[in-house]
Amino acid sequence: MPRVYPIEKIRDIGIIAHIDAGKTTTTERILFYTGISHKIGEVHEGAAVMDWMAQERERGITITSAATTCFWLPTYVGTQKNADQDAEKRRKEHEYRINIIDTPGHIDFTVEVQRSLRVLDGAVVLFDGVAGVEPQSETVWRQADKFEVPRICFINKLDRMGASFEKSFASIGEKLTKNAVAVQFPNGEEDKFTKCIDLIKMKAYSFDGVFGETIVEEEIPADLTEKAKEWREKLMEKVAGENENLMNKYIAGEEIPADEIKKVLREATLANKLVPVFVGSSLKNKGVQLMLDGVVDYLPSPVDVPPIKGINPKSGEEIERHAADDEPFSSLAFKVATDPFVGALTYFRVYSGTLKKGSYVLNVTTGEKERIARILRMHANEREDVDELFAGDIAATVGLKNTTTGHTLADEGSPILLEQISFPEPVISVRIEPATKVDQEKMGMALKRLSDEDPTLRVSSDQETGDTIISGMGELHLEIIVDRMKREFDVTANVGRPQVAYKETIKTDGQAEEKYIRQSGGRGQYGHVLLRVAPKERGEGFEYVNEIKGGSIPHEYIPAVEKGIKEAMDKGVVAGYPMIDIKATLYDGSFHEVDSSEFAFKIAASIAFQSAAKKAGAMLLEPVMSLEVVIPPDFLGDVIGDLSSRRGKIDETFDRVNLKVVNVKIPLAEMFGYATNLRSLTEGRGTFTMEFDTYEEVPVNIAQEIIDGKRR
Repeated sequence: MPRVYPIEKIRDIGIIAHIDAGKTTTTERILFYTGISHKIGEVHEGAAVMDWMAQERERGITITSAATTCFWLPTYVGTQKNADQDAEKRRKEHEYRINIIDTPGHIDFTVEVQRSLRVLDGAVVLFDGVAGVEPQSETVWRQADKFEVPRICFINKLDRMGASFEKSFASIGEKLTKNAVAVQFPNGEEDKFTKCIDLIKMKAYSFDGVFGETIVEEEIPADLTEKAKEWREKLMEKVAGENENLMNKYIAGEEIPADEIKKVLREATLANKLVPVFVGSSLKNKGVQLMLDGVVDYLPSPVDVPPIKGINPKSGEEIERHAADDEPFSSLAFKVATDPFVGALTYFRVYSGTLKKGSYVLNVTTGEKERIARILRMHANEREDVDELFAGDIAATVGLKNTTTGHTLADEGSPILLEQISFPEPVISVRIEPATKVDQEKMGMALKRLSDEDPTLRVSSDQETGDTIISGMGELHLEIIVDRMKREFDVTANVGRPQVAYKETIKTDGQAEEKYIRQSGGRGQYGHVLLRVAPKERGEGFEYVNEIKGGSIPHEYIPAVEKGIKEAMDKGVVAGYPMIDIKATLYDGSFHEVDSSEFAFKIAASIAFQSAAKKAGAMLLEPVMSLEVVIPPDFLGDVIGDLSSRRGKIDETFDRVNLKVVNVKIPLAEMFGYATNLRSLTEGRGTFTMEFDTYEEVPVNIAQEIIDGKRR
């Protein structure tokens, strides 16, 4: 089966933003304008195509990233006045396939954004035209920076009361990047927003028809000509700065064709040197088609991004795969979802080669073979069977037994292991117990399926009580998990109070020596280790260093020492919480020709580590959250007083239109039930968003309560 769309005409993009910036509304418009759906589904009516889960429709938020494929004929091609018989030919020549992933904005579902960005080539970052850059806008922007994803911006909701293009654009420059460059600005704001002014073509565009489907190109209104020239100067200075030839023409005052400006801007965007900014209002059907043109014009096709790098599992050498159909097949599974009709769906991105239905692939991560029985192209939760995939495609398959998020699927003959996706640690836990004996069996299966789907959900059991504990990214995250267990798996469970995921670490250096000797009839046990421990920077994790010289401990016992240290770290030394950010060095020891064993060295290392950690000033750490509270000005004093009583440290307060915004660093332990409290303090008018920031030392008096078990 030949490829229908050339690889240069494919765009793999994600739509990312702070919660409530209008991602799903924008995606619904895209599906309508590209002909995938014939009716616009509205989030506020609970009818959005991309929010297909019951919980998403009830709450009006996106929980899982949804993938869809659509086809776009750029508006400037469609407006060429050619004869009708050329229309089909023109469509085939100029149409693009766009694979879109609509991601959640709520920080509890950050895993969805992270794994989506890992497999996408470009991103559209949405901003609320009233609020500008919000805390989670910064988080998703940093995640896109980490994966070096080229992006364009879309300032949405410019029809809202209090909207300001200039303030929103300035906030992008202040908080995210100095490289933002406006390619459009709005004609009017709030209820006067009617047109988008294109600064490259120097034309105005209005949107007629019931759903704004008819785009009308017109001259820029006379009262905006000067303003348009000013904004175009700013655009041209930035774009010309990226290309010497263009700079010379610009300085000489020559007329520069739009295509030439676009070409240089595209190159700069692909290199992450510039970020084009578009404007519009998705809800009012303005500007979405022009933003889609921007996706085609400025975001990369699979061949525009560097080849994917990986490891040859046989030799350990670094190898790479180019986005080409004639290269060996390689892909990354980035999401597992439970589908009520077909079972476990594995979403994957094809980086190179082709994949036929019915063929076998190697799961390079586990070393096992998997059969691709069906290939599905997804439209949110609708499915379309296809026979073959090509480089650059995003699709799903059914029935893979041992493949989960982050696994590499590749050609058996030339395997490549791609870098796994790393996920943040959970910060909150709850105890959960089945309501009946029947629920007990179903609960185990439900939690297994849900944790396969969601790598930030951890399931463990309390050694002392035997209780099941689930850990996640926030109260909403765990609430949704329990709700899904009930709806999708028919499991009724009782849930305990939320508990904070405390951690332990050390303050200074410490060392210890331990000899583990056991004599019994026959062979004994002998292990002798000398360990040093040292603290590391927050977030750097665990490091094990082997400094054994001259064979004082044989090579085969070195891994056993690391295992013993890790087991001791899992148990902690202060209050039984896992230890983090420690460097442990094995620098000496001894062994016995007959009695030494891996077991003896593991035990010796475990005891030595606990002893060294106590000497190094072991301490408790708690997750501290970055909190933004938005309230009417009258309630500022009460809200700040309440936050201070919860051990909050106020970073800043500022105005946003006619509201006050308070940014705070606050311990998660103090935030349970805050939503109810804020509502009562502000007559129901206050809102807040919260995300994990860092781990910090717990104050001594509170640490003692935790150790004594008086506080959870």
